[in-house]
This record gives sequence, structure tokens and C-alpha cells, in this order.
Amino acid sequence: MKNNLLKKIVFALFFVPIIYSCSSSDSETEVVDEEEIGITELSSAFEAFNSDAVTVTLSDDGTEIDIETTGFPNHKSIYWETTNALYEDEPNVKKTTQDTYIGGGRGEASSFTVDATPNLTGNTVATELGTIGIAVSGSAIFNDQEGSGDLDGAAASLDWAGAHKGPGVYHYHLEPRPFSNDDDKLVGILLDGVFIYGRKCSTTGTYPADLDASGGHTTTTIYDTTPIYHYHIINEVYPAANYAYEPAYVLFAGPFQGY
Repeated sequence: MKNNLLKKIVFALFFVPIIYSCSSSDSETEVVDEEEIGITELSSAFEAFNSDAVTVTLSDDGTEIDIETTGFPNHKSIYWETTNALYEDEPNVKKTTQDTYIGGGRGEASSFTVDATPNLTGNTVATELGTIGIAVSGSAIFNDQEGSGDLDGAAASLDWAGAHKGPGVYHYHLEPRPFSNDDDKLVGILLDGVFIYGRKCSTTGTYPADLDASGGHTTTTIYDTTPIYHYHIINEVYPAANYAYEPAYVLFAGPFQGY
């Protein structure tokens, strides 16, 4: 599996030409800079992130957010070293590797930068292998693919959190049960700057029926009283018979909407 140490998303400013009519038959073009409008404070949603692992910084002009993480989750897993207090034996899980563990190196730390206000202009970008976001636990979010193909081949290696280490960063492919299990809780933030929540909508208390192809819609959240665009884990069981824990719900398959 590919191991992405660094993901940095930088959005360019666009110059919009405005053409206007003059009193004569000639016309001129005036170029006006379209500047990004910065925010003055971070979303309160960032308070849900594991502060022992994740550091979030707003740029001086309020247009970008830098996110850094150690990559270490704050919950139990078979992928911790057996001497770690968070180690938990999971007899039904077939580990991807016996020689590496969470905290055992191999580039687990990562960082990336996102727009403070996601650019929801209608452009979409497909997800790729590797880190596509950071969960509130501090560990990476991956999509529904493995380096060798779809997720089915690695299904048996996923722990109770829907994650594994193989052998790079510990990362989630499925609904992360330690901090979101059939609910409306915050799951994390993706590389396009859009937050992702659990399978339920906090506005209605039920599974949302108006999600787009990415699992997104615009409503209030547990952190936003004004409607805001965000993703949900789509409430569709991922059909595979060899998962140690069922049912399985893919965390995020894409595409990104915030570009």
C-alpha cells in the first residue's frame, strides 16, 4: 500500500475578466482580482480532534488551515505493540504484518493544508490511494481501495475500528466504531477541507436521504447552527463475507467536492 507522508492542497486565485460596453463601438477589458476571504477563527469541530496527536493552525490571513498529526489513534487495536496499554487481542483479525505496529515508525506522521473555506464550485476530484483525510483520533482516512485492488482482499485484516496498518500508517477504510458507530458524530476532515460525519444527520436524527454522490449535503451539524456542506458515511453495507466485524460501511469513496 502506498504511504503518503505529505499531502498539501493549495488553491490558486483566479482572475476574472469583466467585459463592458463603451459609448463607442470599441470595448475594453478590466481585470479584477478575486481575493479569498479569510475566516477569523477555527471551527469548533476541531475541538473534537485528539489533541495529543493533532495540531491545527489557522494561517495569518485566515484563508488556509494547516493540519499535522502523529498518526497515532487514541483507542485500542491489535495493531499496537503487545506491551502498549492500548493493545487489544482480536482473534478474528488477520494482521497485515507481524513486524510493524502503531508507533513503530515507518512514516506515521503526516500533514496537509486545506482552504479554510472549501471551494464548492462544482468541480470534483477522485480520491487516490493513500491518505485522503485525518480522523478525529489522529489517524489517517483511506478510501475503499487497496494497493492491489478493491478492499475485499484486505477485509480480514481490518480491526474493530475498520482500520489496519500495512505496514505504513495506521488508517481507516470503514466506519470507525471507536468514535462513530451508527450516529451523527464527527469522523474527521478530508483533503478538500470538508468535514465528514457518521451515518446519521444531526438535523433529523435519521439517515439523510438527500446525499450527493460523495455522501454530502448542506444542513446544520452538531457544531454548526447555520447550514454547511459536509459529508456523511453513506448508510450502505459493503458486501464482503470475510470481514472480522460486520456489517461494514465504507468511510469515504469519493469524489471530493471541495475543489
